[in-house]
Amino acid sequence: MIRHVVMFTFRPDFPADQRAAWEAGLNRMRGNIPGMLSITHGADVVRAERSCDYAIVADFETLADIEVYNTHPLHEPLKAYSFPNSRSITSVDFVLD
Repeated sequence: MIRHVVMFTFRPDFPADQRAAWEAGLNRMRGNIPGMLSITHGADVVRAERSCDYAIVADFETLADIEVYNTHPLHEPLKAYSFPNSRSITSVDFVLD
């Protein structure tokens, strides 16, 4: 199993309606992308200096399933919200025992 973690630091002017649409799109992916076993996401609550604003954690059966997710029709439209409204986006993918 592969865990996919993505962390976002948003621009301060990320429009609230676009952010709400983005979060709704994340919710629509749950149970609708082949090979995605689970997805959770949420805003940071600690707000420490080193914190990011938001994180997504998704588990996949295989690396090939992450490739399916990366270009899936439910995922593609979300990039139009996240890329222009983020100062940084970082990710890590690792094997779960």
